[in-house]
Amino acid sequence: MISNKIDIEIIKTSDSRINQFDPQNIQFGKLYSDHMLIAHYDNGVWGKATIEPFRNLSMHPATTFIHYGQSIFEGIKAYKGASGQVVIFRPEENYKRFNTSAERMQMPTVPEWLFMDGMKQLIKIEKDWIPKEEDHSLYIRPFMIATDPFIGVRPSALYKFMIILGPSGPYNTEPMKILIEKDFTRATPGGVGFAKNGGNYGASLYPVVLAQKKGYDQILWTDALEHKYVEEVGMMNVMFVIDGKVITPSLERGTVLKGVTRASAIILLREMGYTVEERNLSIEEIVTAHKSGKLEEVFGVGTAAVVSFICRLAEGDYVMDFDLTKSTVAPKLKKKLNDIRTGLEEDKHGWLVKI
Repeated sequence: MISNKIDIEIIKTSDSRINQFDPQNIQFGKLYSDHMLIAHYDNGVWGKATIEPFRNLSMHPATTFIHYGQSIFEGIKAYKGASGQVVIFRPEENYKRFNTSAERMQMPTVPEWLFMDGMKQLIKIEKDWIPKEEDHSLYIRPFMIATDPFIGVRPSALYKFMIILGPSGPYNTEPMKILIEKDFTRATPGGVGFAKNGGNYGASLYPVVLAQKKGYDQILWTDALEHKYVEEVGMMNVMFVIDGKVITPSLERGTVLKGVTRASAIILLREMGYTVEERNLSIEEIVTAHKSGKLEEVFGVGTAAVVSFICRLAEGDYVMDFDLTKSTVAPKLKKKLNDIRTGLEEDKHGWLVKI
């Protein structure tokens, strides 16, 4: 059940930490802004919401999400344009995906007034935390956890929805080296791979560490049934440029996250004149294309990184290196996305929500 819109109470801090914020030295995920939004779900309705000073949480040792993983989240970014205008990039799509995740995890959907209006109010208060530097932004983390103090395998009756913010610099400062993963599995058809729930990411940590010990930054997941088709990199969707065409794994099996940046990139690439195919893409096709000289670029797209350049892709002992000085598609796409977000290019799709 979704409650009707209610006012969000604002309680401002008397002790700002913004003097700790050095735009020249931002560590992603280390510093958070002065305020957060918090709301509670009980008796089938969302109750009072507040924007209040950032603080630690206190919880019962039997709190449900700790034991049974009812936890979902989103990642969104706000920017300051060249004129100083504050904008959020396509938050409506994140809102839709958040509620898709909630339904899959048997959690209550969050009403628009709480997610969207609460986010806007919070960012308006925290606008001074948004860096002005190139490739910088304010990272927005909405999340929901089950808070019932009950040990039992059933959906919780109590939930907490929150939004926290933190300044963000460039996510991947160096081109990435990626290992194709053929032993471990991220998602299966009928599973929760399409939902942004904490368990998806927790399960990825072990195989990523194994890849890092071999000199790689991340892994490229393959399908769970045959380990034949590529799906996505740990924290982003992936795109391949083969013989002039851009190919990205299909979403139809429900094992690849429906990325907001992915969807935006597909639209922009087609407008830029590229043919974009969303389909199953096998490792064999990728290797064959590389051996014939037709595999031109591989790059990732996602909220945190926007566009990540990939300089090496490996399938077992077969290593594919890419001369990024010859890349054309990924740099053009990154520039176009950044120009739209910062107001240097017209937002003809209405993707930017102004604050």
